[in-house]
Amino acid sequence: MKATRLPQTFLSVCLIAISAFAQNSSIPKPPDTPEHPVTDEYQGVKIADDYRWLENWDDAAVKQWSAAENARTREYFDHLSTRPAIRARVAQLIAASSAAFYDLQFRGGMLFAQKYQPPQQQPVLVVLRSADDPASTKVVFDPNSTSNKGSVSVDFYVPSFGGKYVAAALSENGSEDSAAHVFEVSTGKELSDVVPRVNFATAAGSIAWKADSSGFYYTRYPQGSERPPEDANFYQQIFFHKLGNDPREDTYVIGKDFPRIAEIQLRASDDGRWLLAAVGNGDGGQFAHYLMDADGKWTQLTHFEDGIVSVKFGSDQALYLLSRNGAPRGQILRLPLAHLNLAQAKVVVPQSAGSGSSADESDRASIESFIPTWGHLYVIDIMGGPSRVRVFDNHGKVLPAPPLPPISAVYGGVPIGGGDVLFDTTTYLDPPAWYRFDAASGKAVRTALFETSAVKFDDAEVVRDFAISKDGTRVPVNIIRRKGTKLDGSHPALLTGYGGYGISTKPFFQGFFARLWLDQGGIFVDTNLRGGAEYGEEWHSAGNLTHKQNVFDDFIACAQYLIDQKYTSPAHLAIMGGSNGGLLMGAAFTQRPDLFRAVVSFVGIYDMLRVELDPNGAFNVTEFGTVKDPGQFKALYAYSPYHHVKDGTAYPAILMPTGENDHRVNPMESRKMTARLQAASSSDHPILLRTTSSAGHGIGTALDEQIEEEADVFSFLFDQLGIKYMPGK
Repeated sequence: MKATRLPQTFLSVCLIAISAFAQNSSIPKPPDTPEHPVTDEYQGVKIADDYRWLENWDDAAVKQWSAAENARTREYFDHLSTRPAIRARVAQLIAASSAAFYDLQFRGGMLFAQKYQPPQQQPVLVVLRSADDPASTKVVFDPNSTSNKGSVSVDFYVPSFGGKYVAAALSENGSEDSAAHVFEVSTGKELSDVVPRVNFATAAGSIAWKADSSGFYYTRYPQGSERPPEDANFYQQIFFHKLGNDPREDTYVIGKDFPRIAEIQLRASDDGRWLLAAVGNGDGGQFAHYLMDADGKWTQLTHFEDGIVSVKFGSDQALYLLSRNGAPRGQILRLPLAHLNLAQAKVVVPQSAGSGSSADESDRASIESFIPTWGHLYVIDIMGGPSRVRVFDNHGKVLPAPPLPPISAVYGGVPIGGGDVLFDTTTYLDPPAWYRFDAASGKAVRTALFETSAVKFDDAEVVRDFAISKDGTRVPVNIIRRKGTKLDGSHPALLTGYGGYGISTKPFFQGFFARLWLDQGGIFVDTNLRGGAEYGEEWHSAGNLTHKQNVFDDFIACAQYLIDQKYTSPAHLAIMGGSNGGLLMGAAFTQRPDLFRAVVSFVGIYDMLRVELDPNGAFNVTEFGTVKDPGQFKALYAYSPYHHVKDGTAYPAILMPTGENDHRVNPMESRKMTARLQAASSSDHPILLRTTSSAGHGIGTALDEQIEEEADVFSFLFDQLGIKYMPGK
């Protein structure tokens, strides 16, 4: 469930009109799904599970059932007469998209990036001289050349000091089960070194080069018979690989005493003398930090209880630390490398002034990230969703800062030498662009790395308002609509949300995706729910563990707000989310099935009593809780979507896309939920399961598969909301 920012593929339509009736779709009967009840007891409560058998993917009967569900879903889509035109239009518009550069890194005076240029299946690893010279772009590794189906993807990469080599973690079919491959930058030649199991969906992975580029430190999962099979994706440790050596001879560095659910990220200082290991305690937001000096001596710098969530090297022989200890909206500390005692760290940027509950969002700003550079410290704040950037010197003196457009977001910052930084900035209506902030002049200039779009939003606006949740909390809603939209309750609306892991929902260009709804008089709505960190750690903790119900209350309040303000009505309201957002969808439609007409729930979590038994589910315990704790079990059972499907209830139309290779959320979650809903629903709305064999959680999915899925999603929404697609107008 960890998230990463990838270039977003957008959807588009020609002009469309609303029809009073849905298309003449065919909805075959679901396959027969036998019930084989299994009863478990949790905290003295006995709970039956009729579809436990669907958890076992090794059972031929389960695969046969899944294939029958897929065939039924395909038959449904094959009878939607406009789907071919929708798919063709989606493919055409995606192919016309400009190149997107993301995951930028600066090494040896060169800029490395992943470049995504449809209609290629996968992004390409490239190097260029500067952000103002895209013509200098040179391919280091093209995964499209290794598979014409786009099955190979780059999960992450790290250039060596001086930029001679790049280590790239490669996986297949969206599995995120990566091996590290090494490429020579000047020639693109691949070295013989292939280091297995540096990355997986449970704890991700990381690499940091040695200063002399003779090898790299990396995160290593158990191999062979080192651990029992049930621990194969736990107990991440740090090893060192020397180039040219057999990986089986790699050297253990540290990690034997780390937690079973450790998630390690590595960072080397710019001079290569220091190595920092940030160790997450699962997904709940607690971190410990370890520092290795040039002699190989490790010092534990912080513990989980210290509230330090990020540590970075400065250019002044000091560490900079983002602390939430006594400062839930964050403060920046400075600690000289010569005196590694956390108690001696000094506050250089205090928590933003304000009570934390003010209606003025600038008073509630939370530090999201920071970038130490030579003589400058850049602080990226989040204010309920939108971003701002502040600049200080290394001791906290305020310096000129780059202005940002209203309701915009910063998605990345890359120091490029001196005090200059590249920022990736976007809004809901403007494509992403990388800006250079010149530290000497205090000015920000757009570089040549900017995206363009075939659609414009001159006729549109973003309205940022607030819904009132069940407990009185003000919850931001971001409404993208055409100017002059009449509030008469008739508009098709698409409402999205996430609310978990301290991951904030920020403005992002919606492109043809939003244009779809605007062109037929509809609206697109993005929400900033508790469980994220839009207002800091207090906002996150108000929506995790035993407080998770607040997230669902917030989302339902946003839906009710749209109805009360006469933007839409339940008959025209669709909701969509994925992963933790899929859990949100399940909770929303089981708690308020009357509120929605259609639901798209990607790779969702639904059985909250058994999710922790999956490898990645164990990492989620620090975010969701465990059935082993009485209070946490009570909260989990109270909202678990699978356990709140009620027989005879008229559920909305529901599409559940999932991937066979998903190691973040077990596809059995979607199988069981689909079976339960099909047995229970009293409406004639379809409950559809869509399982893809060539994808996982969505990361690394080939473009062709993305197009097919998107065509299905929008054909489904058009059909169920009564939108008649009219190509050529």
